[in-house]
Amino acid sequence: MFVDKAKITIKAGDGGDGAVAFHREKYVAAGGPDGGDGGKGGDVIFVADSNLSTLADFRYKRKFEAKKGANGSGGRKYGKAADDLIVKVPVGTLVRDAATGRIMADLSGKEPVIVAKGGKGGWGNKHFATPTRQTPRFAKPGLPGEEFEVTLELKLLADVGLVGYPNVGKSTLISVVSQAKPQIANYHFTTINPTLGVVSMGDGLSFVMADIPGLIEGAADGTGLGHQFLRHVERCRLLVHIVDVSGSEARDPKEDFRVINEELRKFNPELAERPMLVVGNKCDLATDEQIADFKAWVEDQGYRFFPIMAAIRYDVDPLLNQIIEELSKLPPIKVYEPEPMPELDEEAFGEVRITVQDGVYMVEGKWLLRILRGINFDDYDGLSYFERLLQKSGVIDKLREAGCQEGDTVSIYDLEFDFVE
Repeated sequence: MFVDKAKITIKAGDGGDGAVAFHREKYVAAGGPDGGDGGKGGDVIFVADSNLSTLADFRYKRKFEAKKGANGSGGRKYGKAADDLIVKVPVGTLVRDAATGRIMADLSGKEPVIVAKGGKGGWGNKHFATPTRQTPRFAKPGLPGEEFEVTLELKLLADVGLVGYPNVGKSTLISVVSQAKPQIANYHFTTINPTLGVVSMGDGLSFVMADIPGLIEGAADGTGLGHQFLRHVERCRLLVHIVDVSGSEARDPKEDFRVINEELRKFNPELAERPMLVVGNKCDLATDEQIADFKAWVEDQGYRFFPIMAAIRYDVDPLLNQIIEELSKLPPIKVYEPEPMPELDEEAFGEVRITVQDGVYMVEGKWLLRILRGINFDDYDGLSYFERLLQKSGVIDKLREAGCQEGDTVSIYDLEFDFVE
């Protein structure tokens, strides 16, 4: 079964907890704190696998969770970092945050992408020793790993997309120009899954052609089968619009052409601007007058027209040569850039808990974790943005209420700083 959309939950591993321990050795007095740090939690990494062609596996397994890092221990022993969790998906899969629709990754290349980062290991108590606090009896727990509900959306990677009404000859054409073997029959919706074929032109020239299942009027609004596959047209560099120029099914080829173009435009306005070649198929069933009339009508709209008989491969080579020429002038297949996480507004601020341990003011809040992961504290603008958020969210006021004064130490997860009024 061809499945091109799925929703799953991913959870990166939590960091291991730091240890509270003190050095104990014969003849060594007051050895001091030596609790080790916890290990980092495993990342959730997505990898594009060319051996996969569908998201069907994700219908049965919907939760993917990486392991937690090992806890630290005495003797300054660090916990072991957990192994990363590798999730394999078909080439061309988009990963989106289900809550916001934000694109998190586009698995169109060979490079793996970290989608959920594992939590950092907590600090052992050896980090908290100071001249005035020589026996800290506390350590930091590991940070939780990122967790997201994501949608996986497969958008096939193809140079050329074949579009048109059902039963106009799209599957026949791809079967005669490539090694693809789609099911071909004389009834509507014979093709119920997109089909990819590599068209080899010799001299090292080739391109990937996609047979998009038949569209009908209303496809962009959910009518028929075509609406399920319109997303696969979006990456195509060039569209080849096939029309039954003979009108053998009692349809007007001009109206067919207009309707399909309108459906593409309604689904994504960019598709209306995509380069397109027009193919008149089933010319053996049409009169010379029908072909000439349709050709003149199409060329008046600025399109190149190619009359063919796909079943016997008649006049297909001029079309293929023109496709190669057009592709040489077009940019590469579209790759979607990951979108940054949106800035939090006042409504996104959550609860904050402040505790005091050995004079250190510990600040905790789940929303703060999201902030810390996205800020570069070596950058002045990033630091200023973080300070504004602490003011706006009321964290500074709550620290004052808890008794925090100038020069006291404030710890927000793995960030520690002196409080300044």
